[in-house]
Amino acid sequence: MKKRSSSPRGVRKETSDPALIVRKIYHKLSRTWGPQHWWPAETPFEVIVGAILTQNTLWTNVERAIRNLRLSDSLSIDGIRAAGLRELELLVRPSGYFRQKAKRLKEFLAFIDKQYGGSLAAMLATPTLELREELLAQKGIGPETADSILLYAGHHPIFVVDAYTRRVLERHDAIHPKSTYDEIRGMVEDALSTAEPGVIDDFVVLDPGRPAVHEPSRMSTAGKSELAQTYNEMHGLFVQLGKHYCSKQNPQCEVCPLGPMLKRGLTKSRV
Repeated sequence: MKKRSSSPRGVRKETSDPALIVRKIYHKLSRTWGPQHWWPAETPFEVIVGAILTQNTLWTNVERAIRNLRLSDSLSIDGIRAAGLRELELLVRPSGYFRQKAKRLKEFLAFIDKQYGGSLAAMLATPTLELREELLAQKGIGPETADSILLYAGHHPIFVVDAYTRRVLERHDAIHPKSTYDEIRGMVEDALSTAEPGVIDDFVVLDPGRPAVHEPSRMSTAGKSELAQTYNEMHGLFVQLGKHYCSKQNPQCEVCPLGPMLKRGLTKSRV
């Protein structure tokens, strides 16, 4: 990804440096909670299916739908292609909005067939920004879904912004409430492109009460660039933080690992 020369419009800088905040969050959580093993999938296509099905629902519901697809031998390009629309609707029903999502899966398959001759590998090998534009042109594929496909299915170095990311960064005064998706993405990418990898070593003691993570999967452990891995881990950490501490109502700041950052502010120390 091309590095930006300045902070994007809409990012707050009045009280502290947004990049410093992001790097401190990353290093604090990665050294306290360890690897997140996200995305929990065995194939790139399973990641794509999950990215489409997770829209407007909980991941636990997506897991039920994916289990249905796997048990019916439909969790593949050929499987989705062979399934009738009504059959597909029933299989993905646990994910909610099942008629719409079944249609989106069929439409996505049609896109791969038309644009890449049915080759998922060819699609994922397309340059990042070019493929992102193509994905965003597909009905029902927004920035978060497109970037999830790029990062987790194709291991492209691009950060995924979700509601948890926005909530945490707003509360830490790293972004403005009106910052756009791409402004936030650009700021986080710039910040993490200069961060040291959040490796776990013998001197790090993981919090025994840290949120549970998924078991390592073929996709979560697949080889990827250091930057893609960093973006991968940061997004997973934001999700855990948003689910378990930084809730929309009644956030648990007093027990959150990042609580001291809110109470005492950030120091200009090396991160």
